[in-house]
This record gives sequence, C-alpha cells and structure tokens, in this order.
Amino acid sequence: MRIVLIIALLGLATFVCSQHNLISTHSFYRDKLFETSRTESYNCNAFLPVTESNYDLQKHLKDTTILYYDFAVTVFKKQLVEIKTEDCFLTISPTFNLSFGKDLKEENPRNLFQNTRGFIIEGDIAKNFSFATTFYENQARFSNYESDFISSHGEFYFKQNGTGYIQQNGVVAGGTRTKEFKNDGFDYGFAQGYIVYQPHKKVDIIVGNNQQFIGAGYRSMLLSDNSSAAPYFRLDYRISKRWSYSILRTRAMNLSRKKKTTTVEAYYQPKGFAVNYLSFQATDKLNISLFEGSTWSMGDSLTTKRVHPLFYNPIPIVSSILNDSICSTIQGINVNWLLHPNARVYGQFALGSLGAKQYALQVGYRGNDYFKIKNLYTQIEYNFATSKMYKATTDRLNYSHYNLALAHPMENGFHEIVIRLGWEWKRIYADVKSVNYFLINQTKNDLLPIQYYNTVSNDKISHNQFELGYRMNKKLNWTFFGNITYRKQTGAENSQAFVVSAGMRTSLLSHYNDY
Repeated sequence: MRIVLIIALLGLATFVCSQHNLISTHSFYRDKLFETSRTESYNCNAFLPVTESNYDLQKHLKDTTILYYDFAVTVFKKQLVEIKTEDCFLTISPTFNLSFGKDLKEENPRNLFQNTRGFIIEGDIAKNFSFATTFYENQARFSNYESDFISSHGEFYFKQNGTGYIQQNGVVAGGTRTKEFKNDGFDYGFAQGYIVYQPHKKVDIIVGNNQQFIGAGYRSMLLSDNSSAAPYFRLDYRISKRWSYSILRTRAMNLSRKKKTTTVEAYYQPKGFAVNYLSFQATDKLNISLFEGSTWSMGDSLTTKRVHPLFYNPIPIVSSILNDSICSTIQGINVNWLLHPNARVYGQFALGSLGAKQYALQVGYRGNDYFKIKNLYTQIEYNFATSKMYKATTDRLNYSHYNLALAHPMENGFHEIVIRLGWEWKRIYADVKSVNYFLINQTKNDLLPIQYYNTVSNDKISHNQFELGYRMNKKLNWTFFGNITYRKQTGAENSQAFVVSAGMRTSLLSHYNDY
C-alpha cells in the first residue's frame, strides 16, 4: 500500500501539456475502443491501456448535445475542474459508486450496498508528460457468492503453533485486500497512478500501478485486469509501421505472510512478473502478436532475495529454458482482425510452463450497428483452459498476483461462453450479458500460494445480467443504473442468487463479479 501511495503522489509531484493519458481498460471504454463502425477503427496490438496520443478515443466519445448553461456543460461533458494554460491541462473529478440492492434468493434478504468515494486527477504537461492519480475508499456488503469468492482469496498468516497457515480477510477483484466491516461486509481502500513520458514519437515510457489488459475480448487468457494493481515499468517501442515491441516489469505479491518478522506485520511473499510482447501489423486490418509472461522467484516463506538477473532480459524465449524453480513461463499469441466495417474477430492461444497438458484458447467476435440500428453492439466469445493451465511446479510461482488470477478470473479448468448485447440512444443505455461456465476437473482456487482447498468440481454455472441506465457523462462513465443479476450453479454445489440493485457510479476501473 505504501508503494501504491508513493506512485499516486508521484503523479502530483511531477505536475510541472501533451495528450498521453491512458485510456481506461474498463469494458465500456474497451467496447468503444474496439468499435468497428468508425472510419478510424483501432486495430493495433491490443496491449492496453493505450495512450490518447496513439488513439484518440475521446473524440469518439464526445457529447454533441447542445446545452445552454455552463453548469450543464460541466455535468454532462466535462470533468468537475478543468484548468487549461498554454503548456498544461489539469482535470480533477470525484469518483463514486453509491448503490444498494438485495439478493432475493436469500432466506432473509440483507441490504447489499457499495459505498465508494474517491477522486481522479489527470494532467498533461508540455509535449512529453502526462500523469494521473486516483484514490478509492470502499465499504461494501456483497451477495453470498461474491463474499465467498472474496474471502476464499484472502491472505495467509502462519499459525504461531507452527502447524500451518490460517486464511483471513479477502481480496476484491480489481480492488485490493480487505478488512472486516460490520461482520458480513468488507472495508478496503486503494490508490492507482501513472506517469507517461514520450521522449520520441515512437517510444512511450510508463511507470505506475494501474490496470493492464491484453486482447480485444471481454476476457483475456494472457493478461487481464482481474487482479489488483501492482507497481510496474512499461516500455512501448514502435519499431516501424509494421513492428512494435513492449516490455512490462512488475513486482507481484502472494498474500502469504512470512513466518518470521522483525516488524509489526510480517511481509508478504514477493515475486517478479515480466511480459515481453512482439507485435506484427500484417495488414491495416490484421494484427498478430506474440506474448511471453513469466513469474520469477524472489524467495520463499522464510527469506526474500533479489530476482534473477535474466528477469530484466527483453529477449523472448530465454526464460523458458531456465529451471522451473527460478521462473514459470506462459507463451501465447494474440490475433486481432477487422473483417469489415461492422465486424471484428479475435483470438488467443497460450501454452503453460508444463507443456502440452497446459493450454488455453479464446475465439471471439464483435459486431456493431446490426439491422441498421445505430449504437447496437454484439459480442460472442468462447474461452477454454485446461485444469492446470496457469499452475506452476512451485506454488508460489503460479500465474497470480494478490491471490487472484493474472488472466481469467475462473483460473483453471473450464469452458466459457460469453454473450453480450448493448444498445445506446442518446444517454440511455441497455446492456445484456450471459456468461456460462462448464467446469472440467477444476480444483477450487488452485492458484493460491498455499494449497488450502482440495475440492474438484465439474459444475455448471450460469450468470445472467440485465442493466438499464442513463449515462450522464462519458468521460467519467457516470451512470444512474438499475441492475438484475441471476446466477445459478448446479452439480456438486447447488446455489442460486437473484440480485436486484440500483444506484449511481463512475465506472473507470474493472471489477468482475461474473465468476
């Protein structure tokens, strides 16, 4: 948390104007980014977030409604505070999620709620710098299936009697670790920030701890924004019109406390995480990218050590030949193909560190403006992962961070079919989502650094959601909404949830609950 705050403050301290701010990885902005019905459709390497200088999404989100009062313009089109000078542009706005609901399948339905307050500050400085810093304070009471998921990914403490570990608290997907709030609720706060420096038109240097995502899908089988943010360094180099190369280096964490400590609280178990990403723009409509993601040892439950020097190596494949006690590597490919002005197909394939028994697959389709209905989008996606896909030989090197999967939130062992429909008219929108899982010999929470669960499941899960809302401000994705979620799990575990909720929120970060 201390590192996160330092990075957030660093964004403020560096305020000294450009358009290099990062586009949010939230599904609303991703849907707009990959929209196919524009003359300037995005079709690059899909290593997100991308900078506004590389693709100006804001001009496609621009609200053209005629308004007559400054207050209305601020509410519907701008951020709360916007300061412009010749060399600088600074914006400040509140962020929030104030919602309430009930799970009608509970015997005695409790009052469910999300109470989030925070802020976002963004700035552009001279020609080369941009920055952002955010902070969120949260209290929430979730439905039973969400609470079970959050608690089952909590941190591990070593028992004082020396007989093993005990799990406490929880971790919210896209958020951070929690503490107890009113017995059955969660209290958690976190900050995110970044600095973007462009020393040359072909080079972006990014330092921060904001969310990352690879792919054109709703899910990513390579790297997603499911887990908590982590401090990172990223370099994007556009070598030529056809070729680009990106590297990402970050310090990940297993939420497993050290056995011995000289401080008030024992430190968590760190590990390095490295991404090498080579992209080839085969045509103006087809992009093919090669991915390598590795988790690197930085010690065990007793000691912490420096990461292996080859962690910093930008050349792919090298990590794959090292001992699996040093690092565990996933190799993959990402394809993004714009078929025609109203359709895009995409896919991913990945191989795990243990060879042919570990693989994952994604095939998907995005379409826009069908039946000549403007602003109607469709998405159909199939995802698959073998039962041990993201598992390493050494548990502390599993493909995870903060006890959450770095790729798909369901972790290992599943078939998934995702169907999404959305429509927008002026500021009114409607979204429909159906997520269906077929688990295949899945070990519950198999990516935890401590093997705490042994249940193997072949259950079926159906998660269906309908949301109707009014989008006040596209820049902040500020909406008033009503939401109905129905979830059913059958098999070894039989459960149902029927959650009705309503509220208002600014959705800038991804928080998945369709697991």
